[in-house]
Amino acid sequence: MATSERRKGDRVTFERGFAAHMMGIDGTWRRDCVMEDVSETGAKLTVDGSVEGLHLKEFFLLLSSTGLAYRRCELAWVNGDQIGVNFLKQADKKKKAAAKRADAEA
Repeated sequence: MATSERRKGDRVTFERGFAAHMMGIDGTWRRDCVMEDVSETGAKLTVDGSVEGLHLKEFFLLLSSTGLAYRRCELAWVNGDQIGVNFLKQADKKKKAAAKRADAEA
């Protein structure tokens, strides 16, 4: 399946990229990255350094130096030093928690 076919929304591509940071939900790790493109539902990032061993199931993408602008993300794919992320919404988190409870009860 072509990459463009997997995408749910229109993407904005940055000519020089947008400097950002990835940070673990618990704050135990942080990596510099460059946002190559972004849509309403996700982004493509080029990561500075290795992502091996990092908990990428859920993490923050910090978009400002103060950390006040951020998105909660989950890993979608990895290709070398580039990764694709899906943005998580509060409703998504609640649905996943409900599904986990239903599986546990079954």
